[in-house]
Amino acid sequence: MESMQAVLFNRYGNPEELHRGTLPMPEARAGEVLVRVDAVSVNGADLLLRSGKLGLITGRRFPKQLGIDFVGTLIATDPGADLGGLSIGDQVWGIVDEKGGPRSLAEFLSVPAIQIARAPNNLSSEEAVTLLAGGTTAYTGLVEKAGVQRGERVLVRGAAGGVGSVAVQLAKMLGTHVTALAGASSQEFVRGLGADAVYDYRVTPREELGMYDVIFDAHGSDLLAFRRLLAPGGRMVSIAFDKKAPIRSLVTIAASAAFGARRIRYFLGKPERRDFQRLTAQVERGEIRSILDRVFPLARAADAHAALETRGVQGKVVISISE
Repeated sequence: MESMQAVLFNRYGNPEELHRGTLPMPEARAGEVLVRVDAVSVNGADLLLRSGKLGLITGRRFPKQLGIDFVGTLIATDPGADLGGLSIGDQVWGIVDEKGGPRSLAEFLSVPAIQIARAPNNLSSEEAVTLLAGGTTAYTGLVEKAGVQRGERVLVRGAAGGVGSVAVQLAKMLGTHVTALAGASSQEFVRGLGADAVYDYRVTPREELGMYDVIFDAHGSDLLAFRRLLAPGGRMVSIAFDKKAPIRSLVTIAASAAFGARRIRYFLGKPERRDFQRLTAQVERGEIRSILDRVFPLARAADAHAALETRGVQGKVVISISE
């Protein structure tokens, strides 16, 4: 049986638990396609999975894989799969189903055909993959969950990160006034994304931030305190758990249902072809730009995780499979 390289870990812990191993070569089953992966980004969900902070949910069956998004080449397909106009050899991008199935940090990946679309033609694989999780999550959160409207005031927490940096750009594209929270070293970077006002989250008192129609939270901590900054009719969306106490974040979000329409909305996105097609069009029109912090080869996946955990990252950390 043919095999492929993948990043695996045999127990929860620090980045050093990651190692390069082998898995059986996947095949395109019914309705699926086979992709040769070029690049994968490191997401907050990868850090939570690897660390075991959500171990009660993710279980103790090892080895485990990592990787949510991917850019690569379509190399095989089930004859009955609906490719949506794609052909063998096309550059594609997509996101795996986080609730089950294989992860993307490997040389090859089989996924349902509905979970891929043509990748943007104006970006490299490493640049394009920086936008997948952020672009689809930001759109779902701001547009579909919060229903943001032109002229509204939007607060973005974690604005320098992989999702927050796209949320700032998207909120501006939608005609809102954007206030962003980021570290001191990222102030100019976030202003360059289009934010109207930027504050250092470490030193700025919350009560000085004002009130907002929409709060997009990519940080995960102090959720109830920030919810108090909602104006009448305001909506809050969180896409992150507090890295130090993720279970507490889950409980806080669940308990906020008592606030009705002013609850804290949380979602696990399951984007599909139409979401990727929309994002491809936005990128090719120049409405959203890639923010690539740094690239690591597959053999240095542990270093990529360590880089994201130290914070101070501007945009996305990417692992290149093809290097």
